[in-house]
Amino acid sequence: MTGDGGRVISVVTALHAPYARFLPDAYASLRRQELPDGWRWQWVLQEDGATDAVAGAVARLTAGDPRVSFGQGRPGGPGVARTLALARAAGAYVRVLDADDALTPGALARDVAVLRGEPGIGWVTSGALDWLPDGSTAGYAHDPPTGPVERGALLALWRAGGGRPPVVPGTMAVRRELLLALGGWMALPASEDTGLLLALNAVSRGWFTGTAGLLYRKWPGQSTAQTAHGAGAERAARMAVIEARALALAAMTGAVEWAGPDGDADPSPDPDLNLDLDLERRRERRLECQCSPLG
Repeated sequence: MTGDGGRVISVVTALHAPYARFLPDAYASLRRQELPDGWRWQWVLQEDGATDAVAGAVARLTAGDPRVSFGQGRPGGPGVARTLALARAAGAYVRVLDADDALTPGALARDVAVLRGEPGIGWVTSGALDWLPDGSTAGYAHDPPTGPVERGALLALWRAGGGRPPVVPGTMAVRRELLLALGGWMALPASEDTGLLLALNAVSRGWFTGTAGLLYRKWPGQSTAQTAHGAGAERAARMAVIEARALALAAMTGAVEWAGPDGDADPSPDPDLNLDLDLERRRERRLECQCSPLG
């Protein structure tokens, strides 16, 4: 944690060569962000691999900006890259930003406002706009209402949607300690962000902000547009392990009340959100998610 009391939101971006050309848009969207007094953002970029081309592109784009941290490592996919980036994430809160996307104005301030003001909330997602190749945008017709997301609610909607996440995982902001407690992103070749989101919702209440916080770029090279992403035995395996993990976490854990980075939240736990550490009671629980509606 930083010497400024943790008043930092770390924006984590996994990066590999085909996406580097979109970094100027992502960086420009970060520089347009306005945060509450005393707060700042940090951009933590992690290349999935180690190439001179990507390192050079980042250096030219962000030269002299102390808010930017760039790292490299062995390739392992975007989930591995983001988890490695956590070693350099200084903030109390961590926000995802994919390299080909961009934040909307005010996105980070809205995330910080919820996480500071709602100690029972562990994570935040928001609306997103599809960013089409012609520069136009299109919204989503079935976003949930602005407000709290109860534990288990996303898993219920994910099941009903055939494995399609009910909110865009690329809009996620989360308390750093909760993210670390869950081990970062899932070790999957894809859908690792969906897996993390459902795991977060299994152990903690969240929040959905209806105002769009992300421009989600649509282009032929994006990973979710590839045939392999949506078909075959691998997808079935991803969905199975994502669901199994969420169910296991829901059966094992309760939730906690989170203190803010200033330490000003009520440290007394909500009696309805106690973390259950009694192993005998844990064993007696059925392995099923107690699903509640959004709201």
